[in-house]
Amino acid sequence: MRRVPACPQPAALRPVSALLLFALAAPALATSEAVLAPVVITGSRVETSSFDLPYSVDAVQLNQDGTPELRVNVSEVLGSVPGVVVQNRQNYAQDLQISVRGFGSRAAFGVRGVKLIADGIPATNPDGQGQAATFNLDTAERIEVLRGPYATIYGNHAGGVIQLFSRDGKGDPRLRASMVGGEHGTLKYGLGAEGEKNGVGFVLDASHFETDGARDYSSAKRDQAFAKITVNPDEDSRLTLLASSLHQPDTDDPLGLTWATWKRDADAVEPVALQYRTRKSISHLQGGATYERRFGEDKLQVQAYGGRRSVTQYQSIPRAVQVSNPAHAGGVVDFDRDFYGLGARWIMERDIGPGRLTLTTGIDYDRAEDDRQGYENFIGTTVLGVKGALRRNETNTMTSTDPYVQAVWRQGDFDWSLGVRHSRVKFEVDDKYVVSGNGDDSGSVSYRRTTPAAGVLWRVSPLLNLYASVGAGFETPTMTEAAYTAGGGFNFNLKPSRSRQAEIGLKAYVGESTRINAAVFQIETRDEIVVAGSGGGRTFYTNAGRTLRQGLELAAEADLGHKLSTRASFTLLRAVYDEAFGSVPEGKRLPGVPAVSAYAELAWKPLAGVTTAVEGVYRSKVQVNDLNNAEAAPAYALMNLRLAAEQQSGDWTFGEMLRLDNVFDRKYIGSVIVGDGNGRYYEPGPGRSLYGGVQVSYRFR
Repeated sequence: MRRVPACPQPAALRPVSALLLFALAAPALATSEAVLAPVVITGSRVETSSFDLPYSVDAVQLNQDGTPELRVNVSEVLGSVPGVVVQNRQNYAQDLQISVRGFGSRAAFGVRGVKLIADGIPATNPDGQGQAATFNLDTAERIEVLRGPYATIYGNHAGGVIQLFSRDGKGDPRLRASMVGGEHGTLKYGLGAEGEKNGVGFVLDASHFETDGARDYSSAKRDQAFAKITVNPDEDSRLTLLASSLHQPDTDDPLGLTWATWKRDADAVEPVALQYRTRKSISHLQGGATYERRFGEDKLQVQAYGGRRSVTQYQSIPRAVQVSNPAHAGGVVDFDRDFYGLGARWIMERDIGPGRLTLTTGIDYDRAEDDRQGYENFIGTTVLGVKGALRRNETNTMTSTDPYVQAVWRQGDFDWSLGVRHSRVKFEVDDKYVVSGNGDDSGSVSYRRTTPAAGVLWRVSPLLNLYASVGAGFETPTMTEAAYTAGGGFNFNLKPSRSRQAEIGLKAYVGESTRINAAVFQIETRDEIVVAGSGGGRTFYTNAGRTLRQGLELAAEADLGHKLSTRASFTLLRAVYDEAFGSVPEGKRLPGVPAVSAYAELAWKPLAGVTTAVEGVYRSKVQVNDLNNAEAAPAYALMNLRLAAEQQSGDWTFGEMLRLDNVFDRKYIGSVIVGDGNGRYYEPGPGRSLYGGVQVSYRFR
């Protein structure tokens, strides 16, 4: 029997109840100009108003000038999207922690369970591991977030889809320079140029970011570059060339904290991190091209990309563990990854009978090959945190081939949508380190799954749409998760998890200036991939039984008049193990998933070109392991203030920003490391932090 989601304790919402109630109730008072539904392509693959789609999809617009963010992490801009939890872990060696309706919450590093895409090019590998750090927010125009059943038509690890779209080069050429700085030795500066000349659009950007870190031993430096060129060979075609890079050397990794250490000092670092000088270096370079051509009402889209990613990571695995186990892969991870992919789709539109049909057929092929080594993180008995003897040498190959079909038939007041994708994912391991005590771990495994989705939208009136959708998805283990077992060797027996999702919702306008979205959903998953245990500095995984997620999402946005506007979101999510497995009884909460997430803001534009706002953020407590028997990360509520201004003088444009985060200097745990074998589950959030910045641009006429 399925259980109805339990209501949260009223006390859990008190820290932000006044702000949330105001933000959600205020739209009923609004009477000024309309709030327009943004046009999105995620889900449908064709430009459609988000108001007219039978699933939950949101677009976050990013302004070019007067930005009130640092634009370093997507956690800065996705806080208002319901169902999404994006945490800046204050650890640039491990990337962000991103979950969508609970998918992705188990990720100890990188992104799992959520598909990342930038300008049509996947930022997620064929095995499902993604890197949000490659997103360039300085050149982004918008980010679209797809949740629910229709995300499954993006294949493996598509519990949700986060897609970034960069700006096109348009208008007179412009040159831009910016600088932002603030707490914790944070500094970012950049140069950019964009515009159009002789029919060629261009967007160029380069930036440098550095920080001492909010915690001890958490400094980082990051250099990013981006280039986008667009041309129209003729009136029916368009060619886009893309290139980007990220260079992040010797990033300190402060690891997580134990509960006792966090209670004593939230800025602390565990001694083992300093002992082994845990750190990570990343170098990422990629390029791609997309070509689009119209044939009457039809359209052909083709894309290709390729690149290389190199990572060297020094871990804190004790010397004694490696010495005592000849099958151990060592405490230094070192790999070079070559990756490439191809994609093509045909989009056609036809009037058929009483309706209009849009049909999309396509295929994606993605491949990544890792030349991977492991080394001891010591030399002799006293020199630690260095690259020592070889302990692992193999080539890991990941491929995915995914044909898909999507159709939308618009008939009167109804839109009927159907999509299906067949994914074939293959892992191959070529083990070249075969010595006494460490056998040959070579082998291969393939996963196949067909993931359908269907939805219907009913236009009850011009101001109200109702919808329902269902879908099935799957999630393979990542190559890293399958790399180890309790006894050593590759885990070829780890199965992919399978999910079934259902969602019903409404999208409505209230008056002329208010947009409200609401959705309820249920997700049933079999063979959920969970942490089985940790040993010798390694985490290994197993398949659980059934899990159940039931939730409610609300979002509102309105122009209140009197130069005031508001937006708010609220997520209630019950995520539990619906079947006992191992020593974990039925009913335990999934770790890493807050039951309640909320966001609200009130913005005021007192003068032309000036915007101020107050933001409220709330997260309920979060369990850190499957048994729920360790201290949960406590609930927290934060308030932030921001100010952005912009002035124009002839061909010059000036922008300024000021942010004060965590106004009341709350001590809180921003994210958790699920199932950490050493009990270092907790990653503290920063205290009160002040940032300011300026930007100037010049237009060449």
